[in-house]
Amino acid sequence: MNYPEHQYPHSELTKQIIAAAYRVSSDLKNGLVEKIYENALCIDFAEQNIIYSQQEQFPVYYHEKNCGTLIPDLIVDEKVIVDTKVVKEINSEHISKMQSYLSISGLKAGLIINFKYTSVTVRRVANTNPTTNPEEIRLK
Repeated sequence: MNYPEHQYPHSELTKQIIAAAYRVSSDLKNGLVEKIYENALCIDFAEQNIIYSQQEQFPVYYHEKNCGTLIPDLIVDEKVIVDTKVVKEINSEHISKMQSYLSISGLKAGLIINFKYTSVTVRRVANTNPTTNPEEIRLK
Protein backbone atom coordinates (compact mmCIF):
# COMPACT_ATOMS: atom_id res chain seq x y z
CA MET A 1 0.00 0.00 0.00
CA ASN A 2 1.32 3.44 -0.90
CA TYR A 3 0.79 6.27 1.55
CA PRO A 4 0.63 9.97 0.58
CA GLU A 5 4.06 11.49 1.26
CA HIS A 6 2.65 14.62 2.91
CA GLN A 7 0.74 12.53 5.48
CA TYR A 8 3.29 9.73 5.83
CA PRO A 9 6.77 11.05 5.08
CA HIS A 10 9.37 8.39 4.25
CA SER A 11 6.70 5.67 4.10
CA GLU A 12 9.01 3.05 2.56
CA LEU A 13 11.56 3.55 5.34
CA THR A 14 8.89 3.53 8.04
CA LYS A 15 7.59 0.22 6.63
CA GLN A 16 11.09 -1.25 7.06
CA ILE A 17 11.27 0.06 10.64
CA ILE A 18 7.85 -1.38 11.48
CA ALA A 19 8.86 -4.73 9.99
CA ALA A 20 11.95 -4.69 12.21
CA ALA A 21 9.75 -3.97 15.24
CA TYR A 22 7.58 -6.97 14.43
CA ARG A 23 10.66 -9.20 14.11
CA VAL A 24 12.00 -7.97 17.46
CA SER A 25 8.62 -8.45 19.14
CA SER A 26 8.23 -11.92 17.68
CA ASP A 27 11.62 -13.04 18.96
CA LEU A 28 11.75 -11.28 22.34
CA LYS A 29 8.01 -11.33 23.15
CA ASN A 30 6.57 -8.74 25.53
CA GLY A 31 7.37 -7.80 29.11
CA LEU A 32 10.90 -6.43 28.79
CA VAL A 33 12.12 -2.87 29.40
CA GLU A 34 12.20 -0.27 26.63
CA LYS A 35 16.01 -0.19 26.36
CA ILE A 36 16.14 -3.88 25.44
CA TYR A 37 13.73 -3.33 22.54
CA GLU A 38 15.67 -0.24 21.46
CA ASN A 39 18.94 -2.19 21.46
CA ALA A 40 17.32 -5.13 19.64
CA LEU A 41 16.05 -2.75 16.94
CA CYS A 42 19.63 -1.52 16.51
CA ILE A 43 20.81 -5.10 16.01
CA ASP A 44 18.04 -5.71 13.48
CA PHE A 45 18.78 -2.46 11.64
CA ALA A 46 22.47 -3.39 11.41
CA GLU A 47 21.58 -6.85 10.05
CA GLN A 48 19.28 -5.22 7.46
CA ASN A 49 21.92 -2.58 6.53
CA ILE A 50 19.64 0.20 7.73
CA ILE A 51 21.57 3.28 8.84
CA TYR A 52 20.71 4.50 12.33
CA SER A 53 22.03 6.46 15.30
CA GLN A 54 21.17 5.81 18.91
CA GLN A 55 20.63 8.47 21.59
CA GLU A 56 21.61 11.38 19.32
CA GLN A 57 21.48 14.72 21.14
CA PHE A 58 19.64 17.83 19.98
CA PRO A 59 20.14 21.10 21.87
CA VAL A 60 17.07 23.14 22.79
CA TYR A 61 17.31 26.94 22.82
CA TYR A 62 15.25 29.54 24.63
CA HIS A 63 16.00 33.22 23.90
CA GLU A 64 19.04 32.02 21.97
CA LYS A 65 20.49 30.26 25.02
CA ASN A 66 20.84 26.53 25.37
CA CYS A 67 18.36 25.36 28.00
CA GLY A 68 18.65 21.60 27.60
CA THR A 69 18.89 18.65 25.30
CA LEU A 70 16.39 16.30 23.69
CA ILE A 71 17.62 12.74 23.21
CA PRO A 72 15.39 10.54 21.05
CA ASP A 73 15.92 6.79 21.22
CA LEU A 74 16.80 6.26 17.56
CA ILE A 75 17.17 8.19 14.32
CA VAL A 76 16.93 6.02 11.23
CA ASP A 77 18.70 7.07 8.03
CA GLU A 78 18.72 10.69 9.29
CA LYS A 79 15.00 10.77 8.40
CA VAL A 80 12.81 9.04 10.99
CA ILE A 81 12.80 9.29 14.78
CA VAL A 82 11.89 6.08 16.59
CA ASP A 83 10.73 6.13 20.20
CA THR A 84 10.37 2.73 21.87
CA LYS A 85 7.75 2.31 24.56
CA VAL A 86 6.45 -0.34 26.95
CA VAL A 87 3.24 1.34 28.08
CA LYS A 88 -0.44 0.50 28.46
CA GLU A 89 -1.23 2.71 25.45
CA ILE A 90 0.36 5.40 23.35
CA ASN A 91 -1.17 8.63 24.63
CA SER A 92 -1.17 12.35 23.85
CA GLU A 93 1.92 12.91 26.04
CA HIS A 94 3.94 10.49 23.88
CA ILE A 95 2.67 12.16 20.72
CA SER A 96 3.53 15.65 22.03
CA LYS A 97 7.00 14.46 22.94
CA MET A 98 7.49 13.09 19.42
CA GLN A 99 6.24 16.35 17.90
CA SER A 100 8.84 18.19 19.99
CA TYR A 101 11.56 15.80 18.79
CA LEU A 102 10.51 16.41 15.19
CA SER A 103 10.38 20.15 15.63
CA ILE A 104 13.78 20.38 17.33
CA SER A 105 15.49 17.95 14.93
CA GLY A 106 13.85 19.34 11.79
CA LEU A 107 12.91 15.83 10.68
CA LYS A 108 9.59 14.94 9.03
CA ALA A 109 8.59 11.55 10.46
CA GLY A 110 8.43 9.80 13.78
CA LEU A 111 7.32 6.37 14.94
CA ILE A 112 6.26 5.55 18.47
CA ILE A 113 6.52 1.79 18.85
CA ASN A 114 4.88 0.11 21.84
CA PHE A 115 6.15 -3.35 22.78
CA LYS A 116 3.89 -3.79 25.84
CA TYR A 117 1.65 -6.47 24.38
CA THR A 118 2.05 -9.50 22.15
CA SER A 119 1.11 -7.43 19.12
CA VAL A 120 3.26 -4.35 18.58
CA THR A 121 1.38 -1.08 18.21
CA VAL A 122 2.79 1.79 16.17
CA ARG A 123 1.80 5.43 15.97
CA ARG A 124 3.11 7.52 13.07
CA VAL A 125 3.68 11.21 13.74
CA ALA A 126 4.45 13.65 10.92
CA ASN A 127 6.04 17.07 11.07
CA THR A 128 4.35 18.99 8.29
CA ASN A 129 6.53 22.09 8.78
CA PRO A 130 10.10 20.81 9.19
CA THR A 131 12.95 23.27 9.05
CA THR A 132 15.79 22.66 6.66
CA ASN A 133 18.50 23.31 9.25
CA PRO A 134 18.04 22.09 12.84
CA GLU A 135 20.80 24.49 13.95
CA GLU A 136 18.46 27.38 13.15
CA ILE A 137 15.60 26.15 15.33
CA ARG A 138 15.00 28.39 18.31
CA LEU A 139 12.05 28.12 20.69
CA LYS A 140 10.87 31.56 21.81
